[in-house]
Amino acid sequence: MPIQTEDIPGGKVVEVRVSGRLTVDEYKRFVPEFDLCVERKGKIRLLFEISQLQGWEAGAAWEDLKLGLKHFADIERLAMVGEKKWQQVMSWLCRPFTTAEVRYFDHGDVVAARKWLESD
Repeated sequence: MPIQTEDIPGGKVVEVRVSGRLTVDEYKRFVPEFDLCVERKGKIRLLFEISQLQGWEAGAAWEDLKLGLKHFADIERLAMVGEKKWQQVMSWLCRPFTTAEVRYFDHGDVVAARKWLESD
């Protein structure tokens, strides 16, 4: 499955792993699941694992923008985990679309990303 969501029990952390090339249909299946996580937890801290992301259809990019605007103030911290330069650039490009504190972590630093999300 190109998008996997894991609601980490006992805290605010939600992990989303994305792989392959995203389509509109996959994104539309993901959105209700993500909405439910936000509804249950309130403000969340999101680990967004994109190291296996190969890109997305234009329509999926549009769905992503709509989701970001809908949850503009619902994400406290966003840890983007990747392994390519363009993925690091994505972490900078998303900043105007969220009130979250955003940090980029290399794929090998996923443990540090989780610790940052869980810290006060």
